[in-house]
Amino acid sequence: MNRLREIRRSRGISQKQLADKLKVVQSAVSNWESGTRDMDSATLRILSDFFGVPVDHILGMRDVTSPTVQMQDDAPSLFGSGSTKGIKIPVLGRIQAGVPVEAVQEILDYEEITPEMASTGDFFALAIKDDSMEPRMREGDVVIVRKQPDVTSGDTAVVTVKEQDAIVRRLLKKEFIIMLQATNPVHEPLFFTLDQVRDLPVVVIGRVEELRAKF
Repeated sequence: MNRLREIRRSRGISQKQLADKLKVVQSAVSNWESGTRDMDSATLRILSDFFGVPVDHILGMRDVTSPTVQMQDDAPSLFGSGSTKGIKIPVLGRIQAGVPVEAVQEILDYEEITPEMASTGDFFALAIKDDSMEPRMREGDVVIVRKQPDVTSGDTAVVTVKEQDAIVRRLLKKEFIIMLQATNPVHEPLFFTLDQVRDLPVVVIGRVEELRAKF
């Protein structure tokens, strides 16, 4: 179940107030919160920007501690740019196994992150190349990734396996195995023993922090 109702209530915002800000009918917000209607990637991005939490948190995929955001008529995330200058990070087209992110030559574009986010670690962006994470992430979308060598079970991660290019998957840790799970049911989950993780190897490049859908 997604956390939209929980997040909205924690901000002291009514369904009608949120619907008015998003320019949708109140029943749409109600349906999103109850799970009877899925939020599309554009809506998820807007909600992520507005509430200041990752898309994965809204979808109930992981917990974060986020600052309180007040509902204001001039909320910059929804209705105009703020005055804070963003930090540019490269959008990579692919990451090859064994090649450090800093050495990747295929830079497609640049995205901006806030100085606050940039101060918490090293970040890069990666273009989604396939349909494995649909409907949440579609080909052409961009994810913002924090570089780190491990993630918590349930996080969405960028991972390389053996000599293949990096993939985006939800990483689940069991007692003796790890599983890389796609959200598109067409793609079977990938299972690896701890020995395979070491020997292939299976390498975590970073954790997905944000989804930026493209139109």
